[in-house]
Amino acid sequence: MALKRIQKELQDLGNDPPANCSAGPVGVDMFNWQASIMGPTECPYSGGVFFLNIQFPSDYPFKPPKVNFTTKIYHCNVNSNGAICLDILKDQWSPALTISKVLLSISSLLTDPNPSDPLVPEIAQVYLKDRAKHDATARDWVQKYAT
Repeated sequence: MALKRIQKELQDLGNDPPANCSAGPVGVDMFNWQASIMGPTECPYSGGVFFLNIQFPSDYPFKPPKVNFTTKIYHCNVNSNGAICLDILKDQWSPALTISKVLLSISSLLTDPNPSDPLVPEIAQVYLKDRAKHDATARDWVQKYAT
């Protein structure tokens, strides 16, 4: 059942891709995908291309996919291993969600970080106390790792 759902989502992604996002299987393994998100304009990640790894569990869509950044990013909701703090990837997951919606949520997290639920508290503090410094560091990282 998981495979059928994953194949349907891949088809839907091809027919109606989310803005500035793409995703698809790595080789022939339908449970292992690579995705990319273009840094949204009007945020410090603009101009960057961020790659993510998506692992679908065998009981998908009843359990959320494991999604992590493979591109280094300076973000209070993404740690150095690429893990993402996003409620829909954890306790707010619903089988009604799709990879398309997940990618859009991650993309909007780039525009609107959530410093009140940080994975990296130090970055959240910089974001809250010195937004200009935060944005400059984020832009530096985009130049170093995402272009």
